[in-house]
Amino acid sequence: MCQPVTSRTLQSLSVSTFQLSAVQAAAVAELLKIAPVADRLGELFSNAGHELYLVGGSVRDALLGRLGHDLDFATSARPDAVEKLLRKFSPAVWTIGKEYGTIGCKVDVGGASWIIEVTTYRSDVYTGHSRKPEVAFGDTLDADLLRRDFTINAMAVSIPEKRFVDPYGGLSDLARRVIRTPATPESSFSDDPLRMMRAARFVAQLGFRPTPEVVAAMRDMADRISIISAERIRDELSKLLLTDRPRPGLDLLVSTGLAAKVLPELPALRLERDEHHRHKDVYQHSLTVLEQAIELEDRLPQQPDLIMRLAALLHDIGKPATRRFEPGGKVSFHHHDVVGAKLVRKRLSALRFSGEEIRAVSNLVALHLRFHGYSGGEGHDGVWTDAAVRRYVRDAGDQLARLHVLTRADCTTRDTAKAERLRAAYDDLERRIEELAAQEELEAIRPDLNGTQIMEILGISEGRDVGRAYAYLLERRMDEGPLGEERAREELLAWWADQHS
Repeated sequence: MCQPVTSRTLQSLSVSTFQLSAVQAAAVAELLKIAPVADRLGELFSNAGHELYLVGGSVRDALLGRLGHDLDFATSARPDAVEKLLRKFSPAVWTIGKEYGTIGCKVDVGGASWIIEVTTYRSDVYTGHSRKPEVAFGDTLDADLLRRDFTINAMAVSIPEKRFVDPYGGLSDLARRVIRTPATPESSFSDDPLRMMRAARFVAQLGFRPTPEVVAAMRDMADRISIISAERIRDELSKLLLTDRPRPGLDLLVSTGLAAKVLPELPALRLERDEHHRHKDVYQHSLTVLEQAIELEDRLPQQPDLIMRLAALLHDIGKPATRRFEPGGKVSFHHHDVVGAKLVRKRLSALRFSGEEIRAVSNLVALHLRFHGYSGGEGHDGVWTDAAVRRYVRDAGDQLARLHVLTRADCTTRDTAKAERLRAAYDDLERRIEELAAQEELEAIRPDLNGTQIMEILGISEGRDVGRAYAYLLERRMDEGPLGEERAREELLAWWADQHS
């Protein structure tokens, strides 16, 4: 069970020598990087008579050659002793997770900053319908590793000796790219049902495949996710969406029935089709739009962008409620943008997303069809007027950059000529926005006269009429661009006279 990380040990497993050699080389290289901080910490705990192991995701990532500066450790020491030792190690210590046995600290060693969390061996579980686990501290590393979610996260390296501990075959599963639980899947998912969603995240994040037993347990136990708080579900769903390839993980959530419990609008997109009424597969279309939006994220100031990805995934969730079968075999989804925006607000509120996130995503969903009038609807000769472009920018507000990405990603047609026409039309719209922005400060469109000026010109005090006058001047500004104060004054007086004629 406890052994040095050597080629002989690794090659005894039922995977190829080549795979294990690559894993070993990555692990050795990563452990050397953290040696300055890990060895000091290990000696501190060892001298106090306690065990200390690098564990979980830290060991997994070391074996994958991608260990970062956030390190997780497990120890035989109880929380009070851990806190006392860490205060000798670092001036920046926090105890926010102490009731769960976790003490954290930040330390600068070897020219790098490290975030360290040390957790007492645990064996906590969820019981009945409780939303919080019952925390129980354990006495052995093996028992602590057994309670972890997956075998690839149930490996450890003793510090400072650097003995590799793998009682449940995690290294073999890592090399074979398999997601398996240390205990039975039923036991693991009963202990913490959120692990079912975490399995989907690892499918997306690592490109691994779950064992049939894991998939079966996820399907059979999907109802148990209901005991998990909305905040934890939100956080796990967000982590999945922020991976490089979320589609496989989302597919797993849908196929096992978990999505029906946490994001029911997603599986609802799998609309039934018949031979007489054909339309695009809305579910697969939505996943493709998400993938294409991710490819376009370099247009945004922040990557990955959770708001963008939520909007891409959910932009068509209004379609099931608005589907209508038309004469001639056509299918319509009139106003699915408006309905979808309402559904987004309801679902993201239930998942405890922030007000700002809810506002941004619902606004993008509400606007995602707006562009499609550009090349054949509003304005002259099938192209929008400057006034229509200004309104597009005004309505998008601070979401304009994301709306550009969502609209471009929403083109999944296989008709290359049509796709090229849409791309060229949107290129033209963006060009016109840039030209108008250079002339008019589009991002801050407001009337040529402010409220104080309106009251002075009309000789009125604060009230409803000031708001009405402001709205009128704003519409004139949208229609014709900057008017200048003199012309705006004339237009305001003419409007006011008309109101009282």
